[in-house]
Amino acid sequence: MITRLSQSRLALTGLFVLAAFIGAAILFAMQNWLPGGGGSDRAQIEKVVHQYVLDHPELIPEAMRRLQDRETGQVIAANQEAILTPVASAWMGNPKGDVTIVEYFDYNCGFCRASLPTIAALVKADPNVKIVFRELPVLSEESGVAARWSLAAARAGKFNAFHEALYAAGPISDASLAAATRTAGLDPAALREAAHAPGIDDAIRTNMAMAQQLGITGTPAWVIGDRVMSGAMTLDQMKDAVAEARKQG
Repeated sequence: MITRLSQSRLALTGLFVLAAFIGAAILFAMQNWLPGGGGSDRAQIEKVVHQYVLDHPELIPEAMRRLQDRETGQVIAANQEAILTPVASAWMGNPKGDVTIVEYFDYNCGFCRASLPTIAALVKADPNVKIVFRELPVLSEESGVAARWSLAAARAGKFNAFHEALYAAGPISDASLAAATRTAGLDPAALREAAHAPGIDDAIRTNMAMAQQLGITGTPAWVIGDRVMSGAMTLDQMKDAVAEARKQG
């Protein structure tokens, strides 16, 4: 809650700053380009600027989005491996795809479960997309256990089979973990042990740290191009985001 309040305050501060910048830019332009735009007309110019911002409030959120995308893009560019490079087999689609979509997910997240068919449909419709899956166990202690098993399955080359089976098994429990492991063709006892192997917890900590840097506060969250999007997405929304990422190169 404190984090969300802080982010809201920062967003409001950003809006005021952007409003000031917009006003200053229009004011500068009018003073320098309009005939007779000297100091004597300042009050009239300020009135026009004020009214323009009130008449076009959409300028502020659009400017905020562009600023956020620019800052997010810088974080992504500086952390390519930690964001775009999957752990072992924790990916699907085209390994050399021109657009990579990263999903930060939690196995106890219903919206993440509901996104499975959408992701599959996108991969089927677009042969040049790569999907990278990153565990972000934020909902419960059981989510953390599932994330460790998932990473162990990825190291065993069985991520996708385990991923789909565990979501299909319902809420996380010892029984659902064992069932998903067997469905994926792995031994539950061996995977339980592998879930505590060196590097597993490090991978989860890296995901948590990157999520914080990217401003991600819940699941599912998506990194597509230089943008971060939150919540379940429709197939059309994913296609639009991929198209935008391709346009940006």
